[in-house]
Amino acid sequence: MSTPTTVEANTESDAALFDQIQQGRLRLERELEKTIVGQKEVIEQLLICLFSGTHCLITGAPGLAKTLLVRSVAQAFHLEFSRIQFTPDLMPADITGTEILTDNDGRRELRFVPGPVFANVILADEINRTPPKTQSSLLEAMQEHQVTAAGKRYPLPKPFFVLATQNPIEMEGTYPLPEAQLDRFMFNVLIDYLPFEDELKVVLDTTSRSPEPIEPLFDGKDILQFQGLVRKVPIAHEVASYAVRLVGATRPSQPNTLEWVNHSMTWGAGLRAAQMLVLGAKARALLRGKTHVRYEDIRSLAAPVLRHRLLLSYKAEAQGLTVESVIKRLLDEFPAE
Repeated sequence: MSTPTTVEANTESDAALFDQIQQGRLRLERELEKTIVGQKEVIEQLLICLFSGTHCLITGAPGLAKTLLVRSVAQAFHLEFSRIQFTPDLMPADITGTEILTDNDGRRELRFVPGPVFANVILADEINRTPPKTQSSLLEAMQEHQVTAAGKRYPLPKPFFVLATQNPIEMEGTYPLPEAQLDRFMFNVLIDYLPFEDELKVVLDTTSRSPEPIEPLFDGKDILQFQGLVRKVPIAHEVASYAVRLVGATRPSQPNTLEWVNHSMTWGAGLRAAQMLVLGAKARALLRGKTHVRYEDIRSLAAPVLRHRLLLSYKAEAQGLTVESVIKRLLDEFPAE
C-alpha cells in the first residue's frame, strides 16, 4: 500500500489545529457527559458530521435524548441553535422565511423576514412528520447553504448543519423522506436504549439535581478551520479504492455485481455515498489522533453511511433480510486488503 503523507507535515498551523482537536475532544467529552450518559459512538458520529461540514439524520425511539444531544453539542461549540418542530401543517415558509409588506417612510415595500433555518445548528425535530413539500424546503439549504425567496438568494450563516431526528416506530401521521433528501445526510445514526447501569445513572442524576451548564469550548471559526483540516487528511489510493468498491457493490444489475445483491437490492448507494464515506473516514481518523485514513475508518462508518441509501427488494424483505444484515454481509465479503 502506498504511504500517505501526514497531516502534521503540512504546515505549523495545521499541526497546531491537529493538537487543538486532540485536546479539545477530551474536554468536549467531559462537557457532554454533564448531560449525556453513554452513547459514545453516537457522539463520535455526530462530531464527524460537524467536522466534515455535513448533515446528520438521527433515528431513535422517543425519550432517548436525541434533542438533548443536539442541543448540548450546539452549546459546547457555542453555535447559534434553532429548533424546528416538524408537524403535518408546517409550511415551507415557516422554515425558510417569507416576505412581508412593510411601510418605509410612507412607501410600501416587501421585506424578507428570515425563518428559523438561519442559524448554525438546525434541529429538524421529527422531520418525517411533515409532508414531502415541506421537507423539500430544506434541500437548497442543505446543499447550497442558501435560501431563495422571490428570486433573491440569501446566504445561510457559516458553519451550517442540519441535524434531523425521526422516530422509527410510529407510522401514523408520518411521511417517508424522499430519497433525494435522504442522500443529503452523511449519516443515519441509530440511538438505542442504554445499558442497565447507564440508564440507572440517568434516572438517579436527573431526579436528584439540575444538570450542570455546558461550557462552550469552540466557536464557529474553529469549526470552519477543523473542516479545512479534515479535507487535508491523506488517504492512500488503495484505501480510497476500497471505499468506492464497497459502495459500488450495493448496486444491482451492474457488471460484477454479486448475485445475492441482484436478488436483494432494488436500489444501491450512489456516488455521494462514496464521497461521504471517505470524508467521514478522514474526520474519524483526525478525531482519533491518526494522521491518515485506515481501512478500519472506512469499515466502521459503512453502516451509518449506507443504511439510509439502500432499498431492499420485496423478495429480500419477505425473506426477513434487513439493511443492517446486507451491510454486514458486504463487509464480510469485502475484507480490508
